[in-house]
Amino acid sequence: MKIVIQKVTEASVTINQKKVADIQKGLLILLGIVNEDTQEDINWLVRKIANLRIFNDKNGVMNNSLLDINGEVVVVSQFTLQASTKKGNRPSYIKAAKPEIAIPLYENFVLSLEKEIGKKVQTGVFGADMKVQLLNDGPVTIVIDSKVKE
Repeated sequence: MKIVIQKVTEASVTINQKKVADIQKGLLILLGIVNEDTQEDINWLVRKIANLRIFNDKNGVMNNSLLDINGEVVVVSQFTLQASTKKGNRPSYIKAAKPEIAIPLYENFVLSLEKEIGKKVQTGVFGADMKVQLLNDGPVTIVIDSKVKE
């Protein structure tokens, strides 16, 4: 699994002019899934997300986690995170998991994250044409790959 985490002061997802997710201070997470992903990848990522110290403390230092600030989360599926640009100029998405594999993993990721942070996680709609708006705070944007664990 590959994720892009963006620390936001606000974020929303709109589908067909209807807002389906809307958060304030917290994280917008873009999630890309491959066939080889497992519950182990999910478990590692949700622990990392919940405890990643990227929010400012009272001294303006990034010492607080999502749990510390009781922040909100919106997760958006994004198969394009698994793009290969090695050859030519047209990205290949062959690594991205097909819906029959990706949807259950995506849903389990959301449920596992909810359990880890103890609150509802908002989402987009898997496979939909979504319009994502955000106000990146910092800006802070971090890419994490569960297969690399750097």
